[in-house]
Amino acid sequence: MQGLYQAAGRILVTLGALSVVSGVIAFFPVFSYKPWFTGWSVWIACPIWNGALAITTGVLLLLAHRQWIQRYLWEAGFTFVILSIMGCPLHFAVALESALLGPYCFYSFSGIAGTNYLGYAVAFPFPYTRFPSVCVDPPHYEEYHLTLQAFDLCLSFTMLCVSLTSFITLSARLIRDGHINGLRGNETWARRTKSPNEE
Repeated sequence: MQGLYQAAGRILVTLGALSVVSGVIAFFPVFSYKPWFTGWSVWIACPIWNGALAITTGVLLLLAHRQWIQRYLWEAGFTFVILSIMGCPLHFAVALESALLGPYCFYSFSGIAGTNYLGYAVAFPFPYTRFPSVCVDPPHYEEYHLTLQAFDLCLSFTMLCVSLTSFITLSARLIRDGHINGLRGNETWARRTKSPNEE
């Protein structure tokens, strides 16, 4: 059981870092350095803050596993596991909606002074296969956008599964022992076999 928390912590830290990277590179469509392509929206921000939340949760689980009897670490880890469970479905929903809406790309040659985004002019869901080159500037923006959203969908689902596993095991310990503070195997056995007179 102890190894489960360590594995969950490492997985959450890794997936959280990948989610933050995904959110950061979404600022620059197709890795473009042009400032007029830089954007900000909820589908960019969501992977960043949800990834930061997953990293925090993973670090707390790793610290709690290392300092097994520190109660405040387990309580903080349990709280952040719950927050991660709440954030992952929102991350999933935003990525799914963004994939269906498609990229908000500029009209060709319109640059920063463009009148509107081309993404608003196409039908819902975005016709990825029917018009493969709707976004002509920057090139291949549709594939880039769809790949990022598919990656975010997988990340959010995996983080949700890991967070749920951690939540279930911590809740089972809370129900079984009456507290969330971790005890080593020998300490748990000694506490269970201790007679009431010894206490």
